[in-house]
Amino acid sequence: MFTIRHAVASDIPLIRELCYQVWPQTYASILTPAQIDYMLAWMYSVESLQQQLQQGIDYLLCYDDVKPVGFAALADHGAGDFKLEKIYVLPNQQGKGTGRYLLGQIIAQITSKGATSLTLQVNKHNTAKSFYEKFGFEVIQEAVFDIGNGFVMDDYVMELKLSRQNSLR
Repeated sequence: MFTIRHAVASDIPLIRELCYQVWPQTYASILTPAQIDYMLAWMYSVESLQQQLQQGIDYLLCYDDVKPVGFAALADHGAGDFKLEKIYVLPNQQGKGTGRYLLGQIIAQITSKGATSLTLQVNKHNTAKSFYEKFGFEVIQEAVFDIGNGFVMDDYVMELKLSRQNSLR
């Protein structure tokens, strides 16, 4: 049975632990080891996670019974626009409905708050793109983001238009 709870600052070590179990495996065939290390330090250092929480990024922790198995991060940009900043589940949980549950709960939560759209970025070579398409996300843009140190994120920007019907998935 899956459950979700909102993370607080004391959960930063858990977020980092989950991230380091997911990220290297997820991106090993897409990014260089140097870029993976750079991005982990950039986005998942203790300081970066503290700053994200202070800026209002809502981290959600997903549990299978009592075991933490994934997380997501969500930003509210106002006027009904939300962005899914991150969503990751442990490799041994993939294909078990964990990501589907987590994303479905996020959609239900923001739809009940009057959200009209949910956007995200996904690396152009990440197989997760098809997962998002199953939820109804559509590519609205291709973009290359300079993230410093000579690295870029070569992504699709995807969007899901929301209505009350989305929360019933």
